[in-house]
Amino acid sequence: MQSPEPFRIFTRKLHALGLRYMVSGSVAAIYYGEPRMTNDVDIIVFLKSEDAGRLEEAFPGEQFYCPPREVIEIELARERRGHFNLIHHDTGFKADIYLMGRDELHGWGMARIQVADLDGEPVCFAPPEYVMIRKLQFFKEGGSGKHLRDINRMVASLGATWNRVDFEKMIHQYDLGKEWDMSTAADHHG
Repeated sequence: MQSPEPFRIFTRKLHALGLRYMVSGSVAAIYYGEPRMTNDVDIIVFLKSEDAGRLEEAFPGEQFYCPPREVIEIELARERRGHFNLIHHDTGFKADIYLMGRDELHGWGMARIQVADLDGEPVCFAPPEYVMIRKLQFFKEGGSGKHLRDINRMVASLGATWNRVDFEKMIHQYDLGKEWDMSTAADHHG
């Protein structure tokens, strides 16, 4: 499994704050699959309103773009799809922060976090089943083949080490059978 960088600029601080989080999206697909280029990281975070100020302190303005506390609190109030960005000024690397809210899939993933030791540093990753379901949803919404390629690479790299039973249930629950069939129908490495 690969160790993509420089996403740890963000996870290191979230970990230091003691916040529950999980890395997903392209960075998780790279971790579970094969390397490819990405300039951002998707992180699902469980935040409470009192954590908004702590984020501002952990991501100071001279090093990071961090939205004002009021913006974070507005996003926290959303039951679904609460979201904001953090940007590291020196590298331009961006973290898309997705808030737990009442998203059932976020809850499923957060209960099954995979903690990796990357060079002596703990990093919490979403489980591969979560990553693949989200990528199937994104493919269904936008049609980008990169999601199918990521899934294909993950399945090839993971072998039998992932939870196919729960995954199949989620395929049906989220009506992703057609997209799953498309991801497995052909090799998408191209």
